[in-house]
Amino acid sequence: MAYRPPPPAQSTRPHPVDVGDRTEAIVIAALIRRGYRVLRPLSSNQRYDLVLDLGATFLRVQCKTGRLRNGAILFSTRSCRSNRSGTYVRSYTDEADVFVIHCPDTDRIYAVPVGESGVLTEASLRVTPPANGQAKGIRWAADHELPT
Repeated sequence: MAYRPPPPAQSTRPHPVDVGDRTEAIVIAALIRRGYRVLRPLSSNQRYDLVLDLGATFLRVQCKTGRLRNGAILFSTRSCRSNRSGTYVRSYTDEADVFVIHCPDTDRIYAVPVGESGVLTEASLRVTPPANGQAKGIRWAADHELPT
């Protein structure tokens, strides 16, 4: 009889670290499939998850999980950590170059420069036109999707 590992423990809500690890693995696989050279820092205590070796330059990548809500993919543009002293929130400005977002709802990968998201705590990529017909100032998901 062949060994079969037990199924993973099921919880009602996955831990944020597990969600991040899953997104990072999906992003790494997608980038490698597209021909990018992906480097990983030895320490998890960096402000970026990956580095893309583009030949003449390096690009610091922060992986994010996107959530489809009301026709837009929302993703966090900051990090948040807590300890006994309190909760600390930081932006990625000057510490990462690009957000690479995986949205499980669309199963697509998107790239948004960190500076393009401003100092907001959350940014969005519009998938469907808004109900009010507004078009100005919208960041369209299709314009940021990584080609396959």
